[in-house]
Amino acid sequence: MKIYSLFCVLALFSCSAKYHYQKAIKKGLEVVKTSDTIRIATIDIPVIKHDTIVYQKIISSKDTVVYYKNIIVPKTRLETRIEYKLKRDTIRMITRVEVQKAKAEGKKNKEPNMWLWIILFMVLGLFMWLASRLANKLL
Repeated sequence: MKIYSLFCVLALFSCSAKYHYQKAIKKGLEVVKTSDTIRIATIDIPVIKHDTIVYQKIISSKDTVVYYKNIIVPKTRLETRIEYKLKRDTIRMITRVEVQKAKAEGKKNKEPNMWLWIILFMVLGLFMWLASRLANKLL
């Protein structure tokens, strides 16, 4: 019996909906109170008269659709954390792909360096000239 009375007391003194609503507003809840009302004023019905189609307009405003815009609820820490991780991981993946593309392009664009060939021929020519002068002195 004591347990039942404890549950009744807890139910009577628990937090109200107003308390939770005020707490959500303090944490950043933005309530959007605007709503759009769409009324269908005329309905066109096609009627066939003497091989022609004639549209009859029936005026009525019985059909009404009320659309309330959504309330923006602040994200929890877990949702914010997951969103941040997803953005971070996608940025890492994009940089890895860009690095791989750059490496592939670097391997494709291996053109012979013309300056290297010119310097190589000049050194080879200098070596042959020195070798011929040395050979002439020794003979």
